[in-house]
Amino acid sequence: MSESKEPQQPNSSLDPTRRDFLTLTACAVGAVGVGAAALPFVNSMNPAADVLALASVDVETKDIPVGAGKTVLWRGKPVFIRHRSDDEIKAASQASIKSLPDPQTDQERFSKDPKWLVVIGVCTHLGCVPNEKKNPEKPAEATGWLCPCHGSVYDLSGRILSGPAPKNLEIPPYQFVNNGSVIRIG
Repeated sequence: MSESKEPQQPNSSLDPTRRDFLTLTACAVGAVGVGAAALPFVNSMNPAADVLALASVDVETKDIPVGAGKTVLWRGKPVFIRHRSDDEIKAASQASIKSLPDPQTDQERFSKDPKWLVVIGVCTHLGCVPNEKKNPEKPAEATGWLCPCHGSVYDLSGRILSGPAPKNLEIPPYQFVNNGSVIRIG
């Protein structure tokens, strides 16, 4: 008897090379879809435009005469900028740091340019804004800052002299640009 050979029916499953192609294509489309969905989420973590606008502040130094100061806002905090006179620098550098609660020399605090004091004007005790402290004998001269809430006293280097504040006034990141004619805070 002769055996008849029946033609083989094509396998109902897909060809292996075609299956691999479809799998890779589906994975690629899925990865692009996940990336497209994740991009707005990741982008939402970037700082908002109003925050970026406050990220740095430029202050013209020519607008501040010797012995005077200016207060600017940086990231919602007051920053005291003072153009110190030679007498103020001398007094700040001669202060005895042994008696200070947070000992720091004036040179350590303002080595970039001792003529310019740049400190965040927020009391390190409870976050109040200190007022400029005047010399009673010479009302035109300042001697530092006084926190009206709890009586912390800071000198013209922003160092704590007395009161409940534990630390000196904080120094923000700043630099001099345009040949020293501008102080950039932030």
